[in-house]
Formats: sequence, structure tokens, C-alpha cells
Amino acid sequence: MMTEFFTIYTYTPWDNLNSNQLTQIRALSLKKILKNFPIIEASFFDDLQSNVYNNNQYSWIESIKRIVGPNNEDYDISNWNFLYAFDDQRRLFQFLLQKKNEQGILVAIAPPELAKLFSDHGKGAILKTLSLLNKPSKIKFLMILGPKGKSIAQEQQLIRMNRQQYDKFKLLQKTPNMEGLWFPSYEPRCPICNELLREISGLDYKIGLGKIVCPRCGYRKTK
Repeated sequence: MMTEFFTIYTYTPWDNLNSNQLTQIRALSLKKILKNFPIIEASFFDDLQSNVYNNNQYSWIESIKRIVGPNNEDYDISNWNFLYAFDDQRRLFQFLLQKKNEQGILVAIAPPELAKLFSDHGKGAILKTLSLLNKPSKIKFLMILGPKGKSIAQEQQLIRMNRQQYDKFKLLQKTPNMEGLWFPSYEPRCPICNELLREISGLDYKIGLGKIVCPRCGYRKTK
């Protein structure tokens, strides 16, 4: 079922990084507001990175474990960021961004008040908000959430694949190797009927003149 929201599954770095339980954050797709996804220039990310290095209220942490789109599709989380911030007026900003080379795409936003602002004033409001986020004098708290390892969906897929491989290996172990069908046999075979030749024990064998015989057709050969 199609919705208008992206869902981000993340640990909660704003709550002492609770790594035992994931929190779901829903963000409204920009397509609902602007009919497309705005491109964010590389300079925004460069300034943001500089602020992380130079200002204590800016930080980066790996905590995202899954991103699900409006069509219930799972995304590779490796090139996604979620921006979580408060300004000096205690206004909340939540941006879901997908990185594309040096640029980025603004994919979804929250809370509803921010969505209404963008809906009323369009891209002009987006530019002003992005500019605000890179002003340390105006920002009280800004955290950039990045991907933490593989997504939950990828991990589950790997577990299924590993389980299938393990089950296949166990099946091979249980299946009998009938007459060397899996691995080549270097034991001599009868030139007449291709049966494996068997060694005959006895006096001749004891003095170094052992013989081998075909149990099917009786063919004999001295070793």
C-alpha cells in the first residue's frame, strides 16, 4: 500500500544512544509538497561537515539501520543521512537526505509544521532553512545520523542466504557418494564391464604377486 511517508529506523543518539531498541521516525515525502525532490548543492554538505569539526553543538553518529519508502520498498542505507536539529527558538528540523556524488537530494521532512512552511513558500523556504542550519549562532543542537553497517533488510537477506547454503551443505553431507559420482575415483576398473576391480588376498599376494579381479565378469589382472 502506497503512503506519503518515508520511515527511518534508527538507534536514538539523542537518548544516550539506546542500541537495544530502534525508534521509527516518519518523514513526509517532498514529492507530496513540491512534486519532486530538490537537489542540494555540495557546498551545503561541505559547510555542515566544517561545522561538525568546529562546533560542539554539531555532531555525526552512525545509527540508521533501515529506510523504508512510500511503496514499502527497502533502500540500501549506505548513502543516506538523517539530519535532526533544534534552533535557538526551539524549532525542530528533521531532514532525510540521499547523497549523490558530492550533491544530495532532499527526500523527506518532518515535523508537520516544517512541511506546511515548505508547502506555503516552496523552495525559497527550503534555501532559508538550509542556510539557518549552517549558522552555529542560531543552532542549539544538530546531529547528522549516518548508516550503521548494513541495513536490517540486507542483514536478514544474508542470514537467509547463509542458511540456504548451510542447508545445502548438510544435504550434500547426508547424500551418499554413489560409486564416486561426485569425486573421481583412481581405483582400477574392469576393461570389460567397467566395474571396480577387487584385490584377491592369498598366497600370491603375500609374496608380492597380488591379483585383482572383477566381481561382475570375473576378469583378473596381476598387480
